[in-house]
Amino acid sequence: MRISVSSDMDEPVARLLVAELRERGHEVVTHGALSPGDNPQWAPCSEAAAREVADGTADQAVVCCWTGTGASIAANKVPGVRAALCTDAYTADGARRWNDANVLALSLRLTSEPLLKEILDAWFAAEAGEDAEDRENVAHIVRLDDSRHGTPVPGSD
Repeated sequence: MRISVSSDMDEPVARLLVAELRERGHEVVTHGALSPGDNPQWAPCSEAAAREVADGTADQAVVCCWTGTGASIAANKVPGVRAALCTDAYTADGARRWNDANVLALSLRLTSEPLLKEILDAWFAAEAGEDAEDRENVAHIVRLDDSRHGTPVPGSD
C-alpha cells in the first residue's frame, strides 16, 4: 500500500511512524518536516498528504502535528478525504469501520511508541463496515463534498 505521511515537526514519533510503516511493507511518501525542502507548516503539509489520497496517488495517509487537531482539520478540507484523529486503537478501529476513514491523524505529543503500534494495528486490521446506516452516513459526507463544488446535496435544503 502507498501511504502519504506528513508532519509539521521532525519528532521521534514521526520518524518512528515512517519506519514502522516501511517495516510493515508499505511504500511511504513523506511531506513537511519529514521531507527536506517541503513546507513544514501543519496546514500545507497535511493538505499535501491528503491530496495524494484524494487524487488516488496514495491509498491512505497519516497526518501529524503536535495535537493532531490542525492536521486533521486541514486534511478534512480536501474533498474525498475522511480524516480521523485517533488517540487509541479503539478509535482507529471505529474510524475505519464506521466512518470509512482514509486518513489517520495523530498527535506527536500524545502518541508513544507502543500506542503508535496499537493504533496502526487497529487501523490496518479494520475495513469499512457494511452496516447500512454507516454506509449512508459516509455517502452523506461524500454528498457534502460534492455540494462544496456546486452539486447540491439532496434533502439538505
